[in-house]
Amino acid sequence: MTNPALETRALRKTFGGLVATDTVDFRLEAGARHALIGPNGAGKTTFVNLLSGALQPTSGSIHLEGRDITAWPASKRARAGLSRTFQINQLFAGLTPLQSVVLTLAQAEETGGGSAGLMDLFRSAGSNGARIEEAAAILENLHLGACLDKEIATLAYGQQRLIEIAIALAAKPRVLLLDEPAAGISQEERELILGVIGALPSAMAIVLIEHDMDLVFRFARSITVLVNGAVLTTGSVAEISADERVRKVYLGEGEHA
Repeated sequence: MTNPALETRALRKTFGGLVATDTVDFRLEAGARHALIGPNGAGKTTFVNLLSGALQPTSGSIHLEGRDITAWPASKRARAGLSRTFQINQLFAGLTPLQSVVLTLAQAEETGGGSAGLMDLFRSAGSNGARIEEAAAILENLHLGACLDKEIATLAYGQQRLIEIAIALAAKPRVLLLDEPAAGISQEERELILGVIGALPSAMAIVLIEHDMDLVFRFARSITVLVNGAVLTTGSVAEISADERVRKVYLGEGEHA
């Protein structure tokens, strides 16, 4: 049997006496379209931070395509094929979309473990015509061709969310974690982001963390429900929709419905 794209085994994270992630077993197959849902405080973002390397677990392990990456820093995980976006934009507002994606491509191509300084990366990125063309193509595919050279701070929030996805894709991931990509944007922008996510390569495994249940049900083929840091259940969209426990703790809550 082939290794899953991403797997956790008895993953646990505590902050003092607070259990934020409670012995989570999670398996993501290659090419999966998987959603992670749960009420506020369920531990979704903590779990994603553990997967991406922003946090280290208290116990348990994380495996990327069969390799134990539990002790790896976030930068090494990204170079190995695990990328993420953030619930709150993590962009350099003074850069342009093109500069941001070119820098990510340059960093991804560093063979010395990402040791080059920022100024070295700027000089390298700016002098590489093929890299600039690749960055422009990524942005064009995400409907950002009209704002390649505009300062990110001047762009609409929905466009900034797409730029985050562009930066994540520039790292050439095989596993992509999307932390609430539709948060704080209009319905029209939600549709655009859903279309962009739906057009991503089928071989790429994607985990979507999202409160917008319409978006979840339209995107996902499988869903994991977290409650109090633990897995309540995992199943198909139909199974999760019909599960009375899920309806009670999440889907029936008006603020998230």
